[in-house]
Amino acid sequence: MYRLRGHHIFCLLGYRGMGYSKKYVENMTRLHHTLRKHPETLVQLVNGPDQLCENYPNSGEYHCQDDHIYQMDASFLEKIGLKIGQTLKWADIESHIQNHVIPSDIQSVCKTCSWRSYGFCEDGIQLILDGKGLKEIK
Repeated sequence: MYRLRGHHIFCLLGYRGMGYSKKYVENMTRLHHTLRKHPETLVQLVNGPDQLCENYPNSGEYHCQDDHIYQMDASFLEKIGLKIGQTLKWADIESHIQNHVIPSDIQSVCKTCSWRSYGFCEDGIQLILDGKGLKEIK
C-alpha cells in the first residue's frame, strides 16, 4: 500500500520522468510504474507529507508542509470526490478522475504549479479518460 496526498494523484497523471532530484525521480518512477502495471494496488489518502515527500531533496525550501500545499491537496480530493483517510485501489482513483475531471481543470486546480506549463498533466488526464491508464515511462 502507498500513502499519497491529494495533489500527488494529479502529479502522477502528468509524470514523465522528471523531478527535483535523482532520488526523487527514482522513487516517483517506481511508484508510477507500480500503479500503471498493478492498478489494484491500494492507496491511502493522507493529510500531509507522503511517500513522495520523503524523497524531496534537502536542497532548498521544503514545501511539503506549506499551508498552500495542504489547500491544494484538499482541492484535488474535493474535485475527484475523495476524502483524506480513504484507502482504495488505484483503479478506483482513476474511475473517480474519469467521473469528475476534464483536462482543462488543470488550469484552475494547478494554477500555482511550476510543472503545469509543460502540458503533461492535461495529456495524462486524457489518457485516464480514454481508459488507457498512466502513461508508460521508459
